[in-house]
Amino acid sequence: MDFVLWKAAKPGEPTWDSPWGPGRPGWHIECSVMSRHYLGSTIDIHGGGQDLIFPHHENEIAQSEAFEDGDAPFSQFWMHNGLLQLDKEKMSKSLGNLVTVKETLERFEPDAIRLFVLQSHYRSPLSYSEESLEGAKRAALRLRQAVNLKRPENTGDALDASAYCERFKTAMDDDFNTPQAVAALFDLAREINRAVEHGRDVDEAQETMRELGGQVLGFTYTDPDIAVSSEMSVRIQALVDKRQALRTERNFAEADAARDDLTALGVTLTDTPIGTEWHLQG
Repeated sequence: MDFVLWKAAKPGEPTWDSPWGPGRPGWHIECSVMSRHYLGSTIDIHGGGQDLIFPHHENEIAQSEAFEDGDAPFSQFWMHNGLLQLDKEKMSKSLGNLVTVKETLERFEPDAIRLFVLQSHYRSPLSYSEESLEGAKRAALRLRQAVNLKRPENTGDALDASAYCERFKTAMDDDFNTPQAVAALFDLAREINRAVEHGRDVDEAQETMRELGGQVLGFTYTDPDIAVSSEMSVRIQALVDKRQALRTERNFAEADAARDDLTALGVTLTDTPIGTEWHLQG
């Protein structure tokens, strides 16, 4: 039951002449031929979904290495990604259960989607759900707040981020173990928040987060919410300052009323050790 290298012509299909009659290449041989033509006998990395290991990739290896008389491996490394699932089934066009990136971006920010994917190892299956993306959205906000947190003017010693940097690099060197790399970022974010609360310098630690999370993993760390006009920004900030002053005066009833006014404008508040941050909900 060997796999087919050349398939006989069928009506409506493209065909070529051959010693065995008109036909076309089989699925597996056409990939081996294209790879050898453009990339040579051995390629560095071959990727694909785990559902392609058998029969496609095993057949590619068999025919490609047989053609070279076993003198050269077809690929030095194989990277097989887990499948995206919806309701425990593989998400695929043929099954008609696709959720596109475009559709998801209409509801969730890019950083949330990226974090949702990176929290699972690329070889593991990933189950799509609204709840998981909502959780990733909240988690992305925690990272963004830590990176953009402003510290007081008078600071103590600097927070050392080198241990977190090493954890991140070790994880990524271990077959792109992004869940562990992301965990290192969240631990660093927590330490940044604690350090700011105690008046320490976090500039270097925040830069480390920008480098590892931004340049390596691709997080933007920017607020994706609705753009705010300067007039609206002034109005919001005035209400935020009013609420803070009322809280200082322990006039909590009116402070809550100011917060209700902000909520009505679509503003979410986050109280931090050095003040209140706000952003508009998308």
